[in-house]
Amino acid sequence: MQSIEFCMKTSPAFAFLLCVLLGPLGAADAPPRKPNIVFVLFDDMGYGQPQSYNAQSALRTPNLDKLATQGMRFTDAHTAAAVCTPTRYGVLTGRYPSRIGQFGVLTTFSKPIIPSSRTTVASLLKAQGYATACIGKWHLGMDWVDGKPGSEKEVPIGAKMTGGPNALGFDYFCGFTHARNIGTVIEQDHVIAHVEAVENQPLMAKKAVEWIDQRKPGEPFFLYYPLGIPHEPIVPSAEFTGKSGAQDLVRNDPKYGDWLYEGDAFLGKIMEALERNHLAENTLLIATSDNGAEHRAYAPLRESKRSIYEGGHRVPFVARWPGKIKAGSTWNHPVCLNDLMATAAELTGATIPPNAGEDSVSLVPALLGKSDAPTRDGTIHQSAGADLAMRQGPWKMIFKADGSRELYNLAADLSETKDVLAANAEIATKLTALMQRHISEGRSTPGAAQKNDFALSIEEADKGKKGKKGKKAKSAGGGGKSEAERAKEMALAANASFD
Repeated sequence: MQSIEFCMKTSPAFAFLLCVLLGPLGAADAPPRKPNIVFVLFDDMGYGQPQSYNAQSALRTPNLDKLATQGMRFTDAHTAAAVCTPTRYGVLTGRYPSRIGQFGVLTTFSKPIIPSSRTTVASLLKAQGYATACIGKWHLGMDWVDGKPGSEKEVPIGAKMTGGPNALGFDYFCGFTHARNIGTVIEQDHVIAHVEAVENQPLMAKKAVEWIDQRKPGEPFFLYYPLGIPHEPIVPSAEFTGKSGAQDLVRNDPKYGDWLYEGDAFLGKIMEALERNHLAENTLLIATSDNGAEHRAYAPLRESKRSIYEGGHRVPFVARWPGKIKAGSTWNHPVCLNDLMATAAELTGATIPPNAGEDSVSLVPALLGKSDAPTRDGTIHQSAGADLAMRQGPWKMIFKADGSRELYNLAADLSETKDVLAANAEIATKLTALMQRHISEGRSTPGAAQKNDFALSIEEADKGKKGKKGKKAKSAGGGGKSEAERAKEMALAANASFD
């Protein structure tokens, strides 16, 4: 060692040669960089809206379609629920929202449904050294410290709340509670501004781009960017009004195409920011939707938002990671938005606690082309009215809140027009047993059994008792009411125009 030090001091040439020889060894020993993760969540974008999913679509989503050519397009991706709030619960916790009895949506002043003690994708990644941000629509409840002011405009500037993103692992939050009060802008647990509805989404995009621009070199980050588009209110800015040339053909709303086009443009701004900051190569960028389109069914899928049928919860899902995900590839097996947590854990080497991510399955084998086998053994879906479904392979078993059941073979009947329950008793028995196991064990992934926060059950339906699937809700989101009572309330809430 002394001789090496002497040579380095006395011979610059030797020092240079030593650096050349040892440099690659040092690089080889260095741990791989943790990827940045950006999760863009459109609001009510249906499976049949992007042209990359439906060549006949008259709507324009050029950036999402470009993303599909650059990465992987999932053809059988699903939200955990058919409406906003429960899906977002599933995205951030990796847990089915039915486990807390959350079937419908929250209001402006609803209590938080994710306790600070529960691991979220943000808190998991923050523990791995990630900078974390949520910018956009929250819709998971907050505790308003300054009381319940009433209407949107009555929420005073400076009003404080707790229990939101900043309590759940996000370093930074700027956004709004939900569409009904899109004009109230919250930043870091305080109301900072009242804006017109048309101003909100451009502001959120600006904040998201600024946050990306501020990232420190070498610091991994997680950006959760939940848009409010194309959800109501449909308020395209002047820059986009009349510019899409893509009037919605289902509802004939002349502004709807512009509104979706504007949301897609905001996705493009995120893509540009990643490129400008030389971050794209090490970023897993996912763009998807929280449920099906509002009152817009797209063939061949049956029905739309709120429904237990495919139109309610099958959504576009595109992922890009240059050099890691094969450009222009597709994945045709079922996946769920709940899978974000397990995917993030595998990519970063994080360990998910036993009482977290109970229904999250890693997408890494699919994304990196390590396997062509299904990642999921089964997937549970739910409607706004507390209908449940178990999906495994091509089979989908529906357990309706009224006690009735249906069975479909999606490989032969994607439109779900032919109930084949009577002819497939063995399949029905198998899927019923799988549903019961996933409910009773409190999880659908390997690990120690967990306790549901809601007395979820399909036993009453087995006995033909209508309108009941559980007994008492015990904690988060339950309020001590029966599941039938809560399901009715949630169904009514979900039918509001701004959910």
